[in-house]
Amino acid sequence: MKMTVLGPWGGYPKAGEASAGYLFQREGYNLLIDCGSGVLAQLQYYLSVEELDSVIISHYHPDHIADVGVLYHGRLIQSKTKAELPTLPIYGHRFDEAGFASLDHKPYTEARAYEEQDRLELGPFSVTFQKTKHPVPCYAVRITDGKHTAVFTADSSYLKEFETFSEGADLLISECNLYADMDGSKMGHMNSTDAARIASAANVSTLMLTHLPHFGELSDLEKDAKQHFDGNVVLASTGLVWDSEE
Repeated sequence: MKMTVLGPWGGYPKAGEASAGYLFQREGYNLLIDCGSGVLAQLQYYLSVEELDSVIISHYHPDHIADVGVLYHGRLIQSKTKAELPTLPIYGHRFDEAGFASLDHKPYTEARAYEEQDRLELGPFSVTFQKTKHPVPCYAVRITDGKHTAVFTADSSYLKEFETFSEGADLLISECNLYADMDGSKMGHMNSTDAARIASAANVSTLMLTHLPHFGELSDLEKDAKQHFDGNVVLASTGLVWDSEE
């Protein structure tokens, strides 16, 4: 299993970069988790829009879905100028009907609903969900290829349930929009200590801090997390690759 960070930023992208987007690949299958602002431009450094096999959207805040319409345009243009493409499934929840409907642009993209208890079988990947604690309905995802496992918290304040959901994962991609001295419980975000506590209790191998803030010294997030988690800690960055085989 290979994961490439297309967008590590929370809220909006830094110049030339992207907000939330994570590309999972194995055996020629390409799965995109979230499609925030700037993600489609970053995606094309690794594959073309016609090579994408499926997309999962955690929630409908703009920094996680802003490029869905752009992705639809890309599929449309490639279908008209090259060869007709199969409909791209984009999975999202139905607790925001307008958000869910925005994923659907047949015959180029098709909205498909998931629920918390579902298990999606997408190529070599098996995907399960957990509802997070955020101002709008949002879902974390656990992705396994039968051999290795990655968990993406999506947007959330601290939840003890993440410990069970992330148990034994090779990679925990945790949102970390706040610094250690900041309380995100009301705003629906975590700080570096929250992320590290989950990683430690879940006994994960690598903690990746993402959904990064646009203020402060980002290295402080990593320093704090290392005080509470003995495993590997990395800061997400554009183009960063995690490969389970390495």
